[in-house]
Amino acid sequence: MAKKSVVILGGGPNRIGQGIEFDYCCVHASFALQEEGYESIMINCNPETVSTDYDISTRLYFEPLTIEDVFNIIAHEKPCGIIVQFGGQTPLNIAIPLQNKGVRILGTSPDAIDIAEDRERFRHLIERLGLKQAPSGIAFSLEKAIEIAMDIGYPVLVRPSYVLGGRAMEIVYDDNGLKEFMTKAIEISEEKPILIDKFLEDAIEIDVDAICDGRECVIGGLMEHIEEAGIHSGDSAMVLPPYSLTSDIIKEVKTITGKLALALEVKGLINIQFAVKNRDVYVLEVNPRASRTIPFVSKSIGVPLAKLATKIMLGRTLKELTFTSEIIPKYFCVKESVFPFNRFPGVDTILGPEMRSTGEAMGIDTSFEMAYAKSQLAAGQKLPFSGKIFISVQSKDKIHIYPIVKEFQNLGFEILTSSGTGEFLRKKGLDVTIIPKIYEGRPNVVDYMKNNEISLIINTPSGKKPRKDIVSIRAIAVQRGVPLVTTIPGAKATLLAIKKLKGEKINIKSLQEYYK
Repeated sequence: MAKKSVVILGGGPNRIGQGIEFDYCCVHASFALQEEGYESIMINCNPETVSTDYDISTRLYFEPLTIEDVFNIIAHEKPCGIIVQFGGQTPLNIAIPLQNKGVRILGTSPDAIDIAEDRERFRHLIERLGLKQAPSGIAFSLEKAIEIAMDIGYPVLVRPSYVLGGRAMEIVYDDNGLKEFMTKAIEISEEKPILIDKFLEDAIEIDVDAICDGRECVIGGLMEHIEEAGIHSGDSAMVLPPYSLTSDIIKEVKTITGKLALALEVKGLINIQFAVKNRDVYVLEVNPRASRTIPFVSKSIGVPLAKLATKIMLGRTLKELTFTSEIIPKYFCVKESVFPFNRFPGVDTILGPEMRSTGEAMGIDTSFEMAYAKSQLAAGQKLPFSGKIFISVQSKDKIHIYPIVKEFQNLGFEILTSSGTGEFLRKKGLDVTIIPKIYEGRPNVVDYMKNNEISLIINTPSGKKPRKDIVSIRAIAVQRGVPLVTTIPGAKATLLAIKKLKGEKINIKSLQEYYK
């Protein structure tokens, strides 16, 4: 008698925003199906992935992830169901059309996925559960978009709906920026609306991955972003467990996660992004699917979440799988993103809501500082122990950079600055050297970099359109391998890591030793 089979939809072609993390989930799904006595049928078309290796699944279809191609394979294979949770946004976009053609979707229903994706339906759910969400609106025209932005107040986060990797997502600060965005966005998404949210400046962002069997929800991992809200979660450095959140905030985030997972009747994985501002917890986004952080969380806690989620989709419960309570590591795990900037000379390195990373690295240690240091080294950012640091930050960051600069000086670093940052720091009593801007004279920061005299650059972006000289400084820093930090929280974490590295040797242990 032929075995029952299940189809897994992969992430599709290799491109930024469709990470290898989804491939990890697809491979684990294939292993889980085989453990449960099913044939696994993989549909994916990326030659760079493990899921497209011939010996991973029972059968592999190297085909595009379109409704027609997938449906033709399903008609031929006659599986007992398909899994759409593990390929990122691509399979989700075809889940409802496939269900309408009579295909059985395993796990979370396409309707629940649509509630999370559809702005109006999601807002009703948030209101019903009594949760907080940043003010938002939906626009099909420029006039409506400006009206919404004026109503909720700038800055706003704007994006087309149903996009991949934050593509075409921007933070907009005024009407002109919104007009510019709408012109581009309508080309990308003629039928789908533009989503507009109030951007919560200086908020702490949190990512939660959880697993649910429809009756019980267990937190897989709660991660605190090191950068502020507004940087795509695929690009952000994260730490698990959180290193600065209060126990009250952590408790509230976990309660909300459980409420949302059960309200959506999730069967499998769910990822929720939160922002914390002035002790208020806002729900930013809910994805009833595997997220980019599943491999990181699974390695951090020693539990293969994608494998368990697959078994839940086949009808098993969390109790049967003996995963009924959250595992909080007694060590810190830091995920750092890896960027391809050195392959694209002249490209600005500033991070934002549109994903730009092409990989990630992980650092583990008993202290946050050392875990962060390890993650930086793994991602190719060599932290200096001495030398000159060039610092130029936007006006609102000057007050925050002061204690960081003071501490760097205490560690023996020499500080070079731009005029605005330097004057502020001098007024605060710090001895810094102000150097001319690139177009003002020499020796400027580029000259210092060419002479290999700069050990580190801390530069935060100023406004939507940064000056050309600042962009070129960042681009040359990447080209010459000078460590570059573009956020204040990143600068603070870098300082802590350097301080730790100067005082202690790096201790290497295997994952298995940490799990013990």
